[in-house]
Amino acid sequence: MAYDKFTILRDTAVPLPAENVDTDQIIPARFLKATEREGFGDNLFRDWRYDVEGNPKKDFVLNDDTYSGKILVAGKNFGSGSSREHAVWALYDYGFRCVVSSFFADIFKNNCLNIGVLPVTVSPEFAEQLFEAIEADPKTEIEVNLPAQKITLLSTGASESFDINEYKKQNMQNGFDDIDYLLNISDQIESFEQTR
Repeated sequence: MAYDKFTILRDTAVPLPAENVDTDQIIPARFLKATEREGFGDNLFRDWRYDVEGNPKKDFVLNDDTYSGKILVAGKNFGSGSSREHAVWALYDYGFRCVVSSFFADIFKNNCLNIGVLPVTVSPEFAEQLFEAIEADPKTEIEVNLPAQKITLLSTGASESFDINEYKKQNMQNGFDDIDYLLNISDQIESFEQTR
């Protein structure tokens, strides 16, 4: 399933400094029955966002109008635990296109790259700069430049480079998942088969 192309994202960010956030916290297991990607955003961080009656918890960041944006700045070891792809579906469906952390679980990181959410790994020091800047001014903008593989805190100009697999980078820039990529080169595949 194709997703939005990602080249340069310049936006405000939502801070979630909690460490070791696992996929069950991102999307609780009871919401995994659906097979379509739409609708998962409603249950993103469900048990942190709502009480047992379904009322929004005022102290959770997604319920705070102060913060908004397509970038989630998360604490260390974001996306740990089980390998559920639904966690990234929930992030994407909610509206996040980039998650920044000082460490990601490998399976979660790969799921992000397959679904159109760019995982950006930064140093703990740079992550702390981002948290401090967002807390000081929630309108602070961050620029994530995928072609240049660079993330910049625009208020100070501080920046870091980040790594990404070249194949996944090209797919993200084109809005392709693995199947879209193969369909896009089907002519080349057919030509190769005929010359064998």
